[in-house]
Amino acid sequence: MSLWNDFNDAQSNSNVIPKGTLAKVRLTLRPGGFDDPTQGWTGGYAKRGSTGSVYLDAEYTVLEGLYAKRKIWSLIGLYSPKGPDWANMGRSLVRGILNSSRGISDKDNSPEAQARRRISGFADLDGLEFVARIDIGQDTNGEDKNEIKSAVMPDHGDYALICGGQASGSASPSFAQPAHQDAYEAQAPTIQGRPSWAD
Repeated sequence: MSLWNDFNDAQSNSNVIPKGTLAKVRLTLRPGGFDDPTQGWTGGYAKRGSTGSVYLDAEYTVLEGLYAKRKIWSLIGLYSPKGPDWANMGRSLVRGILNSSRGISDKDNSPEAQARRRISGFADLDGLEFVARIDIGQDTNGEDKNEIKSAVMPDHGDYALICGGQASGSASPSFAQPAHQDAYEAQAPTIQGRPSWAD
């Protein structure tokens, strides 16, 4: 029986999803009102920060499994006055999201695959569902927070199992257990808060 004067054995209240967890998520873009048609940034989706950086304000909702309905917030880099790194990471993430959501192998460079990696605008990303690998980073206060650094491709051994979890109505074990590292992942920008070189 637990004592009410000793809380060492009380359950931790950590709200962080374990590092390496794979989860099917839905991407929602929160409009930022900044457009630059010369860059292809239209529809009011991009946001411009006070330092001049431009990004997409993304929200990922876990769709099923042990962490269903949990949310992770992110910035997908479009431009940084410090250089191309943040934008390149953002482009890499979007490529991974498209591969994952549309069932394209990252190695597939056929004309059909290339066509499916193109979008007509940011609106095409809003609402996409894909398999993400959840990581852990730190916020500006040094507290642990979840972030998404990669999208899981169809080449991954657990991809089909996770995508099929919703149809079968049962949670895949991959939702609750960290998975092994995989070669077919697209690296992506830090979630929740900009990296220093984005400013």
